Amino acid sequence: MNKGCRYGTHRVLNPPGTLPQPAEQLDNTMEIYDNEVLIQVSTLNIDSASYTQIKQVCEADAGKMKDMISAIVAQRGKMQNPITGSGGMLIGTVKEVGPSFPKNKLKVGDKIATLVSLSLTPLKLQSILHLDPASDQVDVEGEAILFESGIFAVLPDDIPEKLALAALDVAGAPAQVDRLVTEGDMVCVLGGGGKSGILCCYQAMQNAGPSGKVIVVEFSEENAKRIEALGLATHVIVADATQVMDVYNKVMAITGGRGCDVTINNVNVPSTEMTSILITKGQGHVYFFSMATSFTKAALGAEGVGKDINLIVGNGYARGHADLTLNIIRESREIRELFEKIYV
Repeated sequence: MNKGCRYGTHRVLNPPGTLPQPAEQLDNTMEIYDNEVLIQVSTLNIDSASYTQIKQVCEADAGKMKDMISAIVAQRGKMQNPITGSGGMLIGTVKEVGPSFPKNKLKVGDKIATLVSLSLTPLKLQSILHLDPASDQVDVEGEAILFESGIFAVLPDDIPEKLALAALDVAGAPAQVDRLVTEGDMVCVLGGGGKSGILCCYQAMQNAGPSGKVIVVEFSEENAKRIEALGLATHVIVADATQVMDVYNKVMAITGGRGCDVTINNVNVPSTEMTSILITKGQGHVYFFSMATSFTKAALGAEGVGKDINLIVGNGYARGHADLTLNIIRESREIRELFEKIYV
């Protein structure tokens, strides 16, 4: 059995010398190296920005979307949207564990969710069994590789697999909210009506407490009403987050011109960077969870308007993020019921 690099560089085909995530093509042969895990894949949870882009290009035609996803994986050896650069995650069953993979972590037969991006995960698809344009979960027959450095979660017994997958796909977002938001803060969640947005709103309400404010900006009136019904915000604005000054004026009216201490961007379309920046007060924090973000636009845009704020890259990993997110599902009957309706 061949020896592999902890970070998976042995799987990179092009360009040489880089890591699996930025690589254009990976070796997706499913004969494992000594420090890898082979997974029988059942479902892909494709990143929201990626899935939205694929759906738009394919005009929400399920057959065309299947073909596009299959073509990306065949060409790249991984599920990485060439436009957004993002991937998603998967659930599956452990099929084989290399002898040098850290001992006692996994065994054959374990059902797991990978907590690393599909954009760096060697993947081979035999077929796509089911795809619904309205849901970013895609049922497949396939296999994938988990590297020694890859993080994962063994699926819990008390939460259905697809519900756990939906929550774990965005686990980094509420975990970062937990780190950033403190008692009395003014918080704005852009794109608060989606999966990551709902979890962020819940955590923000918990942390900000009764003396704080949680403002949601949501494009969909239906999603906005859902946020209000669930009591996940103190204020809900129905607006297009790409319309910078419209959102700015509405948020400033709520905050008395002060701006937000923390802004969380979950919007799955481009060109919302400056909206996030302008509504945030000096020395405040903007967490860009959305993979539709241009970090060039964010950095140069903040400089251009003289904003001294902390711009945080949407790292999907935070220590303890899986447990925190699954506990939200356990704590909130309303969120669990909503996610079950959509994903189970």
